[in-house]
Amino acid sequence: MSESVATYDNDTTAMPETKAQPVVVHDHAPSTELTPMGMLDRAITSGASFETLKGLMDLQERFERNQGRKAFDKAVSAAKAEIPVIQKNRDGHNSKYADFAALARAVDPILGKHGLSYRFRTVQDDKINVTCILSHEAGHYEENSISGPPDNSGSKAAIQAIGSTLTYLQRYTLTQALGLAASDDDDGKAASAGEKVSDDQIATLRSLIVDVGADLPKLLAYLKVTQLEDLYAAKFDAVVKVIESKRGKAKVPEPERVE
Repeated sequence: MSESVATYDNDTTAMPETKAQPVVVHDHAPSTELTPMGMLDRAITSGASFETLKGLMDLQERFERNQGRKAFDKAVSAAKAEIPVIQKNRDGHNSKYADFAALARAVDPILGKHGLSYRFRTVQDDKINVTCILSHEAGHYEENSISGPPDNSGSKAAIQAIGSTLTYLQRYTLTQALGLAASDDDDGKAASAGEKVSDDQIATLRSLIVDVGADLPKLLAYLKVTQLEDLYAAKFDAVVKVIESKRGKAKVPEPERVE
């Protein structure tokens, strides 16, 4: 009896075709942050009460103010980082300083770039009060105020004295508002004690002293200065009156004639 031997060929049996299943991606990303305005819209749609709507409106106002303040702070910080050292272009009491025009030329383009602007409010009574209002396009603003008397140094006319103090106070309120370091000039004395007498005023005083025959050392001691150059221009007229009061009370010897 013959054995039957089962033989298998080496072909791989074909597997049934499997179709790739589509991958379903579930979007679990967080929804957009709901603002008070969005909450207000929903409340209106759902027919919320007047009290609820009013509360949401107040919340929206506070939200906008907070956003405006943040934008303001960011803009001032960015602008300050770009503002260069202001070139000093004026001679003060003992040193040079940058006047308001120089300050404005340096900061105006940079402030505008960051959505910032400024303006001034002025009130005058016994003193001149200047307020600098620094504003951002987002709505937030801040104020800085300084007051001072009219600058009567150098025998200025009344309107000139006011104008001098105005520009001085504008410069310093804007510097304060931007958080810039105050310049190391001595110009501040122009709005308080005043500038020193000019060369022309000194020449006038010397000529008058000789004319009335005043004793210069005694005059300096009376004025509590060591030299005429130490006098403030604001006191020039008063010093002239003091010297005139000495007329005829002392006589300066005539210089010897040289043959």
